[in-house]
Amino acid sequence: MTFSVRLPNIPELPEAAVADDTEGCIQCQMGSKLVLFITGHCHWMCDYCPLSENRREIDWMYANERRVEIGDWQAVIEEARAMNATGAGITGGDPVMARERVLEACKILKSEFGDGFHLHMYTSIPFKEEWASEFADAGLDEIRFHFLDLETEKYVETMAACVESGMLTGVEIPCEPDKEEMLMELLETMREMPVQFFNLNELEITVGNHDNMEVRGFNLSDEITAGAAGSAELAIRMRDRVMAASIGAPDLEDGIVREPYPYHLKFCTATYKDSGQLRRRFLRRGEHTISPHEILTEDGTLLFGAIECGEEASIDWMEEINTETGLPRRFMLYDNENQRIELPLSMAEELVGEIDAPISLVEVHPTHERLEMTVVYLNR
Repeated sequence: MTFSVRLPNIPELPEAAVADDTEGCIQCQMGSKLVLFITGHCHWMCDYCPLSENRREIDWMYANERRVEIGDWQAVIEEARAMNATGAGITGGDPVMARERVLEACKILKSEFGDGFHLHMYTSIPFKEEWASEFADAGLDEIRFHFLDLETEKYVETMAACVESGMLTGVEIPCEPDKEEMLMELLETMREMPVQFFNLNELEITVGNHDNMEVRGFNLSDEITAGAAGSAELAIRMRDRVMAASIGAPDLEDGIVREPYPYHLKFCTATYKDSGQLRRRFLRRGEHTISPHEILTEDGTLLFGAIECGEEASIDWMEEINTETGLPRRFMLYDNENQRIELPLSMAEELVGEIDAPISLVEVHPTHERLEMTVVYLNR
């Protein structure tokens, strides 16, 4: 028997979207954004980069969890349709390292799904000003800049060009708890910059950055999140300062009444990214790809029963199950790769003791690869 061990989960999460959130954020929170990983190449190796070794500095493309060949836009479109996507977030690496590919992706996705298909992109590169209009003309709606080392000056002209081109332009960075003074100063510096929104992400400790985070002295904040201790607390203080200024209230820390900031600040927790955004994306894909014999769980996984057997025997077995139980053939599927008949879990439970073959409960992710999460044998 195979056992699955799960970390504690949060069953219900509050809606995090507010009226001032960007369209890109709102769609991500709905789970309706395709994640288009355009390249693993990046010109800067940030010590907090969360990418795993099988993506970092490798020129691969992924549509959600599905690896696709470079230029295979049909596969990208298939994945977008499989989850009924309303838009795509273009990420990496740094997408600007594959600029022509980004332009092609934008044009193809807009052509396939229409102008309402929302596209946003992340970059840490202060690229040439003339590129801004190229991205906008290709269909990019929103762009998010990552300030390397929290330096701002070199980004001003590029960001101004992006605003001028019509793209919603903002900043998105992780909240590093050991850079409190710099981050608080950044709030004021951005008053004079062409910043329309500011997204703060809780700093995450992952397999890809664990060693570097340990060197910097960061620990996990608790047992159910990948967030670094102190990151959320600092981000909330920054958010509260911006919110207080927006209504003319004194700051909770120093009592100063500040002029309203010319941008909206959003804070996104590590827990919400995993238990909220990711789960909703899985639920969405599961709803659009579920087979008649499967059950979609509240976690966004698919459950079904399975009978292990060879391909030749499967035809007779499915015919016999149909004859003896009345289960329609459309509720049975032979998986050649795993050498098993898939069928409703309730029927698999009824057949325990009736069939001399391994019968199991199987749980998979509703992704293209259908990653197996759990296999529990029911009769041995």
